[in-house]
Amino acid sequence: MLNGKAVVVTGAGGGIGRDFALAMAKAGASVVVNDIGASVHGEGKDTGPAQKVVDEIKAAGGKAVASTDSVADPQSAQRIIDCCVDSFGKIDGVVNNAGILRDRFFFNMSIDEWKAVIDVHLNGSFYVARAAAPHFKNQNSGAYVHMTSTSGLVGNLGQANYSAAKLGIVGLSKSIALDMARYKVRSNCIAPFAWSRMIGSIPTETDDQKARVEKLKSMETAKIAPLAVFLLSDTDVTGQLFAVRANEIFLMSQNRPLRSVHRAEGWTPETVASHAVPALRAGFYTLDRSQDVFSWDPV
Repeated sequence: MLNGKAVVVTGAGGGIGRDFALAMAKAGASVVVNDIGASVHGEGKDTGPAQKVVDEIKAAGGKAVASTDSVADPQSAQRIIDCCVDSFGKIDGVVNNAGILRDRFFFNMSIDEWKAVIDVHLNGSFYVARAAAPHFKNQNSGAYVHMTSTSGLVGNLGQANYSAAKLGIVGLSKSIALDMARYKVRSNCIAPFAWSRMIGSIPTETDDQKARVEKLKSMETAKIAPLAVFLLSDTDVTGQLFAVRANEIFLMSQNRPLRSVHRAEGWTPETVASHAVPALRAGFYTLDRSQDVFSWDPV
């Protein structure tokens, strides 16, 4: 499905990103395997992971080059896109997959922990997407796949930084889809359920946390790749929000009005309390977490 295309996959040195890179190469794409080789917390740097995936792709007869630039800096992100154009003469697709975790309860989260996660996930997705945009606009084609999370779409404990970044990516993707539709450029999001190195850092201190992690371990990262390959192919799908869990693909809802109330004379705080809130309360959401909404076993 990707014959002749050149794509960038960030965070492709392991886990979901590695499977994306391998699947896209198998589908015929030339792949920039981008990974700085940092720890799951974003510390350190190692050229090994990206090059190892490149070697796997080449051993299977595919085309790939390694990039170890960081997504979290605009100049560095530009070099990732330049690497694709310089190596393969073009760029047709971007997968914004790079990420780190700095999990901590909101009341204990430091400014540095907040900024580090926002910089990689949200700012990094913007920097890489923005660097590719002029190429897509000029050639009247291109596709983005951005990785979001049910931690942002639904909610999760101890991940205010990650949840905010991942929900911000949904808004970024929709804006890209709207702004670039006239240039036949598409943008979609995937929320993955899978056991990976990053998910492996989830705390397992309580029985609930241990049960969640055991469920995640049954979900393979490779199960996410087919949808990502499809979304970078010549399809018309854009502006959508998907989730993948083992053999399930979900189309997720997007924010729309649920209920409304009207008062001809306008509102006062007292009538909000006596009229609006009681009328709207049936549509209120509870404090659900991702595992509360996706409560059945993966299939």
